[in-house]
Amino acid sequence: MGTTLRALRALVLLSGFYLLSLLLLAALAGIDVAVFTWVHGAAVIKIVIVTVLLAIPVVRGLFMLRTPKGEDPPGLAITEADEPRLWALVRELATATGTYAPDRILLTADVNAAGSEEPRLLGLLPGPRRLHLGVPLLIGLTEAQLRAVLAHEYGHFTGGGTRLSPLVVRGRTQIARVIGQFRTSADDSVAAERARQEKAVAKRVAKGKKAKKVDTGGAGALYRMMAAIYSAYGKFYMRASLSTARAGEYAADLAAARIAGRDATASALREIPALAASHDLYLDCYATLGLSARLLPPRGEFFGGFGRLLTAREPELMKLRSELPEEPASPYDSHPPMAERVRRIEALPADGRAEEARGAALALLTDPERTLAALEDAVLADEVLAFPRAAGWAELLDASMARGLSAAHTPLHRALAAYTGQPPTLPALLEVIDDGRLWRLAEQLPLSEEAAAAKGRAFREFVRPVLRGSLRTMVLAEFSAHSLLGWELSWSRPAAVRLPGWGSETTRDEGPEAALDAAMDAALADHPDTAPLRAQLPPALQNT
Repeated sequence: MGTTLRALRALVLLSGFYLLSLLLLAALAGIDVAVFTWVHGAAVIKIVIVTVLLAIPVVRGLFMLRTPKGEDPPGLAITEADEPRLWALVRELATATGTYAPDRILLTADVNAAGSEEPRLLGLLPGPRRLHLGVPLLIGLTEAQLRAVLAHEYGHFTGGGTRLSPLVVRGRTQIARVIGQFRTSADDSVAAERARQEKAVAKRVAKGKKAKKVDTGGAGALYRMMAAIYSAYGKFYMRASLSTARAGEYAADLAAARIAGRDATASALREIPALAASHDLYLDCYATLGLSARLLPPRGEFFGGFGRLLTAREPELMKLRSELPEEPASPYDSHPPMAERVRRIEALPADGRAEEARGAALALLTDPERTLAALEDAVLADEVLAFPRAAGWAELLDASMARGLSAAHTPLHRALAAYTGQPPTLPALLEVIDDGRLWRLAEQLPLSEEAAAAKGRAFREFVRPVLRGSLRTMVLAEFSAHSLLGWELSWSRPAAVRLPGWGSETTRDEGPEAALDAAMDAALADHPDTAPLRAQLPPALQNT
């Protein structure tokens, strides 16, 4: 389907929204005419008010005539003087694809590359172009794979897909806006009706009468009905534009394979889901590790450390590359399933280009460290940028874990405070255990119905895992408070705690970790004994 036909299709779909809106307005006007003709009295005013309220969201949607302009995400704009090699690659690929290069390149922090355009005349005439390029792609891809990713984006330009996007977005936005207004009105009606009924119930109770059940089932029904009508058309609109969008993705993949090579394109498609999953893990467990302690990684490492994780977790990445999604992310996702896209590319004849441009894409940057540092300044909030920097990742881990332990508030902390009326400290817990009140304390824990109903040994077995986890946290917090605790950073597995007395040749089964486990088991046994645990604690706590 050519650009003109696709523009016509998008315009027809958008026109359907206006036609639906005009039909609904006509129906509401018809109701008003019928009311004035056949109905008399106060009911006329009530019905007219309802129809006017229903018409307002429809009219607002009709007059939202301007196509919503896409805003640039947070990122670092780079000029040709800043990054000549990257710009040269972009221009080369644009020429090879048969289109022209973007006017602006913006480096972002996402695992994504996207081209956008602000066209004219319903997408039939080109306009200014932007390329958003995620730095995690530069870190995780080879140059050949990056060529494939960029060639895919240019494939959208040559197919006219980016020009038609604003027209499709206008329809989606207008439909979503009208649906949202109706749903908001429905929610407001429910809230008002609930408040009215609750006020009436309060008056009945004050007079000694039996309270009636609050029922808001009928409130906002007309608003929900109108939202349902637009939702039905919205689903049709999404599905009708979906086949064209997915066909465009397949065509862009073929363009990438032609320009960058079959193997580079297939491997890039396999790599991107693996990079996305790994980047989520990196942000959650490493880059933002020190935020609770108001501490940042060394400069440039907030995004730059991602490469360390990729290197350490290569076995996991291999598995992710081979387990591609067979289904789209949602029924309305414009991208076909990744597994199907890879199968189509790998089914193409071999082109003998498997060994091209195998170097890291990050090397295209003139000074990667400088760029990674500048990206932090462009993307991170000013409040976060004001945090001090850790000297290294190990120091960042130590500070973060110390902060977390000092602020820990486990179920056992809450139960101990409620039971004793005192601050929930480890000495207070050991005193409760020594007094033989551990299992009475355990009754204060949040319990399932089955656990709460259990008695004797069965009850102890239910609560012991919760007690053990919370007790371990309290013990580690005490070690940390006395600067006796260390942590081992790993890029391939969770951080490991290092207790006092841990040596380089020590194993978990024979060192202080095993001794602590045995001591906690003794403290939480059917007949508790805190002496082994006290012996493990810092000297200041052993006799408290």
